[in-house]
Amino acid sequence: MNAGIFLLGLAYVLSQFFRVFLAVLAPVLERDVGATPDDLAFASGMWFLAFAAMQIPVGWALDTVGPRRTAGWLLLAGGCGGAAVFALATSPAHIDIAMALIGVGCSPVLMASYYIFARDHPPAQFAVLASLMVGLGSVGNLVASYPMALAAETIGWRASLWALGGVSACVALGTLVLVKDPIRIIGETKGSLAELFRLRALWFIFPLIGVSYAISIAVRGLWIGPYLADVFGADTATIGRATLIMGLAMIAGTLAYGPLDKALRSRKWMIAGGSFAALIAAVVLIITPSQSAGLSITMMCAIGFFGATYPVIMAHGRSFLPPHLIGRGVTMLNLFSIGGVGLLQFLSGNVFSSAVPAATASAPFVAVFMLFAISLAVGLVIYLFSSDSPN
Repeated sequence: MNAGIFLLGLAYVLSQFFRVFLAVLAPVLERDVGATPDDLAFASGMWFLAFAAMQIPVGWALDTVGPRRTAGWLLLAGGCGGAAVFALATSPAHIDIAMALIGVGCSPVLMASYYIFARDHPPAQFAVLASLMVGLGSVGNLVASYPMALAAETIGWRASLWALGGVSACVALGTLVLVKDPIRIIGETKGSLAELFRLRALWFIFPLIGVSYAISIAVRGLWIGPYLADVFGADTATIGRATLIMGLAMIAGTLAYGPLDKALRSRKWMIAGGSFAALIAAVVLIITPSQSAGLSITMMCAIGFFGATYPVIMAHGRSFLPPHLIGRGVTMLNLFSIGGVGLLQFLSGNVFSSAVPAATASAPFVAVFMLFAISLAVGLVIYLFSSDSPN
């Protein structure tokens, strides 16, 4: 791994951190700025929708100006600037603005590395390299758990956000210096979105990639905190430990799918099997929402592990892309993935608020888990009609 890819990996660590850290800060943000669980669902959705909205211009920029400037300048402006706005927040609206800015800043970093992998490495290596990058980035998932809870309790959440803004600036400047753009092919055909959408094979992949990551990241990044606090009376430190465990499960799943992609004959059925296992875990949460904290955390970890199919679904979609559509193609797949997260964040917040007040503390969360399970089931059924990766 060269220095440029390592810097993009660090940028992706920040991206993973920013998409999930609200769960840990839920109690202190409600106390200090009056942000309720549905407010945080909206703010988290703003991150993902801003991120998703940037995928089309990011795809154009990757194919036109290259990954170095695309990732470096957006991370510097959005990541650093958004962290500063968050540190100064005095109302839920300020958090919404901050999360949208951070979403813009994080939008190109993973796709920049995927673009380099697709252009500079053989197609057969893409799934393994993509899984390793996601595995590295998932360190941010871990830092956003107990370490973030500890930082919030020791130096305060505002000081922590100022520090994160400084780290974002350093990584962005390093990216501008050290990342090397792939060599351009003279006379290469320029692709279009119309040509991309004429690839029929992608249409059966879009629905599953739109919900699989959305569910695990929504549970880990938003609902695990309020759920454990309201149903089982968990404090910030306990929530931090639970999110750490789920984060480890997500990393383990990501790292497991990469080697399995090379070992198994069918990428499609590997992804379908993992998605079905995640669906079963969601159903168990629906049936036994308040039986025990240990069982609930175990099921959320199962969702994180088996639902970590994002890199191999990306590899499945990438296998149908011609070289001149790689930039636009991988970012379009990512648009469906991140856009699905944002949509489910908004919907889950509305579902939760519609179920309050309820007869039991777990009832609003059961409604949220049902939304996730139904979405995953629909995406999985459509995906079963997809073609397996071409040889």
